[in-house]
Amino acid sequence: MKHHLLRAAIAAAFALDAGAAFAEAPFSFAATPGKLPKDVLPIQYAAHIVPDIAANTFRGEESVEIDVLKPTSAIMLNADKLQIANATLSGNGLAPITLVPAVDARQQTVSFSLPKPIKPGRYRLAMQFSGQINREARGMFYMNYKSGADSKKMIATTMEPTDARRLLPSWDEPSFRARYKLSIDVPASFSAYSNTPVDKRQVLADGKQRISFALTPKMPSYLVVLAAGELERLSGKQDGVDIGVVTTKGKLGSAAAPLADAKEIIHYYNGYFGVPYPLPKLDLIAMPGGFNGAMENWGGITYNESALLVDPQRSAPEVRQGTFMVNAHEIAHQWFGNLVTMAWWDNLWLNEGFASWMSSKATDHFHPEWRPYLNGIAEREGVLNLDARKTTHPIQTRIDNESQAANAFDAITYEKGQGFLRMLEDYLGEDAFRKGIRNYMATHKYSNTTSQDLWNALEQASGKPVGQLASDWTTQPGFPLIKVEQACENGKRMVTLSQQQFRVDEPAAEQRLWHVPLQVGTVNGRAIYTLLSTASTTFEQGGCEGALVVDPYSVGFFRIQYDPQSFQALSAQAAKLPDPTRLKLLTDTWALVSAGSLPLDSYLKLVRAYQHEPRLAVWQSIGGNLGALYRLADKEPEQALIARFINEFATPKMRELGWDERPGESAEDKRLRALLAMALAQTGDADAIAQARQRFARYLADPASVSPSMLEFVLRTTGRYADAATYDAIAKRTLEATNTEERNRLGRALTSVRDPALAARTLALALSSDLPPSLAEHMVADVGREHTQQAWEFAVEHREALLKNLNALAVDHAFADVVGGSSNAADADMMEDYVRKNFGPDALVEAQRVGNGIRVRAAQKARLLPQVREALK
Repeated sequence: MKHHLLRAAIAAAFALDAGAAFAEAPFSFAATPGKLPKDVLPIQYAAHIVPDIAANTFRGEESVEIDVLKPTSAIMLNADKLQIANATLSGNGLAPITLVPAVDARQQTVSFSLPKPIKPGRYRLAMQFSGQINREARGMFYMNYKSGADSKKMIATTMEPTDARRLLPSWDEPSFRARYKLSIDVPASFSAYSNTPVDKRQVLADGKQRISFALTPKMPSYLVVLAAGELERLSGKQDGVDIGVVTTKGKLGSAAAPLADAKEIIHYYNGYFGVPYPLPKLDLIAMPGGFNGAMENWGGITYNESALLVDPQRSAPEVRQGTFMVNAHEIAHQWFGNLVTMAWWDNLWLNEGFASWMSSKATDHFHPEWRPYLNGIAEREGVLNLDARKTTHPIQTRIDNESQAANAFDAITYEKGQGFLRMLEDYLGEDAFRKGIRNYMATHKYSNTTSQDLWNALEQASGKPVGQLASDWTTQPGFPLIKVEQACENGKRMVTLSQQQFRVDEPAAEQRLWHVPLQVGTVNGRAIYTLLSTASTTFEQGGCEGALVVDPYSVGFFRIQYDPQSFQALSAQAAKLPDPTRLKLLTDTWALVSAGSLPLDSYLKLVRAYQHEPRLAVWQSIGGNLGALYRLADKEPEQALIARFINEFATPKMRELGWDERPGESAEDKRLRALLAMALAQTGDADAIAQARQRFARYLADPASVSPSMLEFVLRTTGRYADAATYDAIAKRTLEATNTEERNRLGRALTSVRDPALAARTLALALSSDLPPSLAEHMVADVGREHTQQAWEFAVEHREALLKNLNALAVDHAFADVVGGSSNAADADMMEDYVRKNFGPDALVEAQRVGNGIRVRAAQKARLLPQVREALK
């Protein structure tokens, strides 16, 4: 599952227990963790689902072929929120016997005790059951949506990580691979989609139809999908695969771009992985709500429609780019995750880190003009900052229960996993890395793996000791700060590199070391790799000419601190450095300022050299850091000084771009204009606010009159400074919107409002059934960025109602996120105490992560604001 549009929610998800480094063995089914016994294996499910769409319930029946591996007197599988009416066991010479289910709601299991032990062999377990169609995206869920003036309803499933058991009694752990033969009864006006093509349609006597699907490959339960509604499909063929984009009726005009993307991506991945996509079809199913982001169900990927569809007239450039990357991520999962699956959730990064890495690779292949790797450097900053705290965790971390499995979908798994892979690929070489990946896919297809299986394949392909290097990065929390010193001796440059764990909250208690692959060279010159595996090393680097640079392409997952001479040599030519070098110098300097290792003035002086910066990613980094400083100074006298600095810094570039788009302008410049406009407006620039209001007035009369690239700026700024009448106009359009992209943009405008009375109205909307959970679940936390205490009091008062909106990935950190933007340590204390008293231990872990972030900002505020007065007086 990829939460491309919810980075804030993902970034909040961290494990508190860092854990110790551990040695891992290749995949063994018997040794794989999990609650279920390994003596009974599902081979094939035949399941039929009959939903009552009006009542939001369903009933089902299934027959599961099972292999009993040794004499046993009990069968255990997973079930959650299901009522099992009848169960029988037969086969292998056993006359059918009736079984009595013993449900353990806490463990989410159902057990059947047998009258006497049965011998090994093939049996058939049959069950009848019923369950709930949920509003939140767990198991089978429903979505209400508008089609013109009509109200419609769609149903779908989302199972990851542990919600298949809410639809089917099943062996709901990833190492239990089985085949599935599914069927569903739906109204005659509905279409239905699953992992495989439709095998048969039957007209039923009650005006419904029964749709049966072909048999799936062997796969884990979390990849099962069913989706049904009044849908239509745009399709095409690629490499023998039937590819379709499925939408609610009337939206196929936004399906052409994602269909073309999917065809390109499938062809590219077929070549890269060396194993062709193995199913006869791939559907990309756009849903008008439900959940955010996407889920990689094999052969039937589900997306929030805003993460997939592209309106050729109204979608902004970032939407087009974002949907391509989400699409590339989810299609990569068809190999990484589906064809080859991690054995257990502690290796989730084998799914998510690889899909993120592959998405960037595909994007760079097809759209280098989007500069995905440069943008990735800017995005990587978020997880580097979080991984520099005591509350971080290793890429591989122990998972003991369902809640921890859900919490593993976090920035460490996605972004650090991706960042480590990019560093490893660059060190091993692209060809050797690809050869290893191909061997890994061919060897383990239709099976499960651990990280060690991957290291073995890469070692064999590259001839380099991948296992030890990779273990440092995947089983240890945090990352190193690389200190760089140089001296010119007898015309030779002597370079000293040393490493220590980088932290922004408190010094690390452990003296951790990493095997760090480092490129060392000169600006615009040749760089060669060295492997730093000790605390420090010194070596000769040719002559003394040229400015020394370490990691010039910024592929490393670490920080760099140059000695004063080296730093000065780079900063003196900052504006002329290559893009990745220029950006990394900037980001590392800010990180060192944030950690108290450099004065704020050193960053502000460096920033001034970037005033005519052409790259969006660099501006995003600067804007994010200065914006963070501005928010730290909220309601403090220093805020006016920071606002003035931002205004004076951004205005010349804004004048250069102008307020209106120009013919032939690049997508990067369009996005940069919107970024600068937003930064100016957020800090109270009167001209920027007036520009937004003028465009909003035009938008109300004719939405097409405002450039798509400027819509977010116009709506967020107008919402932020809205009066009651303006708020009413935005709210009305939010509730009437039939396009998810538009509705989300309008909803974000409502959460930005500064007026507390209007913020109260936005909070109330979070409880409205008129908004989908995918939007409503974030409204309270988003309001909390501006109105922390008000949002917190609302969340506490309406706790149970708000929890009903949440899917498995959101439930443990939702309340912590309400105060997540605060820089007041008292808010952290208040929140942690509440979570400790009202939620479970895994939610407390999430709360303590968020609390740590609040305390880090509180310390930075105390340290940096006095420096603001000195630097900007």
